[in-house]
Amino acid sequence: MSLKKKPKALIVGGSIAGVSCAHTLVLTGWNVLVVEKSCAPPTGSQTGAGLGLDPLSLRLIQSWIQDPELLHQTTLPFTIDQASSHETNEVIEIIGDLLIAADGCLSSIRQSFVPDHKLRYSGYCAWRGVLDFAGNENSETIIGIRKEYHELGKCLYFGLGSGTHTVLYELPNRRLNWIWYVHQPEPDLKPNSMTMKASSDMIQSMHKEAEKMWLPEFVRVIRETKEPFINAINDSEPLEKIYWDNVVLVGDAAHPTTPHALRSTNMSVLDAAVLGQCLKKWGAEDLQFALEEYQSIRLPVVRKQVLHARRMGRIKQGLVLPDRQLFNPETANPEECHELQQKLMPFFTDVPSILL
Repeated sequence: MSLKKKPKALIVGGSIAGVSCAHTLVLTGWNVLVVEKSCAPPTGSQTGAGLGLDPLSLRLIQSWIQDPELLHQTTLPFTIDQASSHETNEVIEIIGDLLIAADGCLSSIRQSFVPDHKLRYSGYCAWRGVLDFAGNENSETIIGIRKEYHELGKCLYFGLGSGTHTVLYELPNRRLNWIWYVHQPEPDLKPNSMTMKASSDMIQSMHKEAEKMWLPEFVRVIRETKEPFINAINDSEPLEKIYWDNVVLVGDAAHPTTPHALRSTNMSVLDAAVLGQCLKKWGAEDLQFALEEYQSIRLPVVRKQVLHARRMGRIKQGLVLPDRQLFNPETANPEECHELQQKLMPFFTDVPSILL
């Protein structure tokens, strides 16, 4: 008696979305191959500065790993089994039943199916940086920032200014992550990149502007941060489709979004979970039904969440919206501030029925 051959999925992109899909498909009984073109993090930027996981995403990830308690530790063990590394000009053909595009907001796979679909520049960028204060816990800078932001380590702080805003929070292993959103023309970025390394002149100019806007304690954190960098803030108009035949989009490839609703990582995890359950329900023999159900579940949700994140960013940056006055943090009433709460995100607490 011959064993039934497992279906095979090729995942393009070793992103959070890609790795999450790998977990869900393996658990569903698929053979999985993940391909990633980058062999190291990009230079000139602090990658993995901070991820926000909501309770549902946390529960899903815990169900995928052997030791869920690892998620509550400050560091995770990480090993790579690498026999050898070779760079050749050889073209390799990989045959599979399903292609999952997890290749990010600049997805080349998405581009091949919807060539006219473009990213939308928001009109502002984010200065970002991570201050490592290990060994300097009692420095004037750290004592000062903890005095002004006394709940640091327990929450995210959002600072609202005139036409700008900041985010500050503490990371494990004695690090502070900060973000400052500033209006500027769209930067000239390298191909396939959303970040830009800042020159010393740009950093000095940013420091001077920060002194005009923010508390001295926060400015000191910015000044002491090594190699701050710039993120262009983009999203795109929601797609009408996220699958074609046996090709499906997940994560930022399916729904590029601005970061203001803390949804990018959570949407990616939920994409993977829903896709895995749809494939489990229908099987590889009914792949089209599985992908159609995945699309029908996720598209209405991510559409509203992308547009809501865009709206939140425009409010915080003091940009025009057709249905409200420009937001002024100095004169805003409680009703105006209420709209900025994270819990107002559409589908914020919803759990897709296929995951129940």
